[in-house]
Amino acid sequence: QADALLVAGDIFDTANPPASSWRMLYRFLAKISKTLPNLDVVMIGGNHDSPSKLDAPHELLKAFDLHMVGGIHRLEDGSLDVERMLVPITNKEQQIAAYVLAVPFLRSADLRTDNLDENDDRLIKGVEVLYGEMTQAARKLLTPEQAMIGMGHAYMASGQLSEMSERRVLGGNQHALPASIFANDMSYVALGHLHLAQKVAKKEHVRYSGSPIPLSMSERNYKHQILAVELDGNEVTAIDEINIPRSVDMLKVPAKPAPLDEVLAALKALPDDELPREQQPFLEVHVLLDKPQALLREKVLQALEGKAVRLAKITPHYNQREQQDSLQHRRLSDVSPQQVFALSWNKKFDGEPTEAMVEAFETLLTQVEEQDEER
Repeated sequence: QADALLVAGDIFDTANPPASSWRMLYRFLAKISKTLPNLDVVMIGGNHDSPSKLDAPHELLKAFDLHMVGGIHRLEDGSLDVERMLVPITNKEQQIAAYVLAVPFLRSADLRTDNLDENDDRLIKGVEVLYGEMTQAARKLLTPEQAMIGMGHAYMASGQLSEMSERRVLGGNQHALPASIFANDMSYVALGHLHLAQKVAKKEHVRYSGSPIPLSMSERNYKHQILAVELDGNEVTAIDEINIPRSVDMLKVPAKPAPLDEVLAALKALPDDELPREQQPFLEVHVLLDKPQALLREKVLQALEGKAVRLAKITPHYNQREQQDSLQHRRLSDVSPQQVFALSWNKKFDGEPTEAMVEAFETLLTQVEEQDEER
């Protein structure tokens, strides 16, 4: 039986989750508290979460050894409230076995960069300073046999992203965080944000566990998992990847975009409806078109009548010029901000935006999203 559960954000996929989502979370935590009363739970906010909303029940949950840290807090003198983010983890003998640095997603306003060298990347250096403060505070509490465990929700350098699901959350690839922000005496670092399970900088003890379910069709081939980490004192003795079975499959038909007639034939060849609806796979349809089709969705739905699938998305594919002209015909939910920017730039300047322009756009997008979350 595990001694602790670490959840490295996002808790929700929106800053304003509905009441039903909160009920699901609280039921889950209540069930854990009843069935596994000695399990320490540590959850941190991600870039999709509202720091203030996650922090609201902090003191109540803490009384049940359920620690949810939504955002950074500072004391009256401006110093970092490290105590709030240093969470002790107990073993089966109810003795402190480790301290967790529960650092949530860091926004620009969370960082103190005024006194940093102008030659430094201020965002990266600001994150490094904050983790340094947390590490120093943990070292004052640790005994030789106790472990220091880091947590974070960030985009790390060389991290592999999935299409339409994540982005470089500190404003562009120049703000990808180096693994060196984590001290060498950290026994393990649990990371969130990237949906694909992966190691960071080839370090066995610095990992993204990945998302527990696919969050877009581009992730349908991912192996979703949780990581079980065993420690003996402050040494990691084993890291086991425990696969999460997928209860609902995800299909892409056809495998590559094809003309509409071929697509409709492939859809009609799908198995008939023999599964309960909640078990039917989700389907994404890819159609190769030379111009927008007004009745495309109706034709696809007609071909799927009586089939054991749930249509999730229809993705039309055009040549480059048609792709630009068709943007106005697509649903906003099907287009990322980055795609809108790239297509608009191409239409106005007849070319791809430079890397510097893309990075500047990412920075502006981050600032806008942070302002929205603060409202």
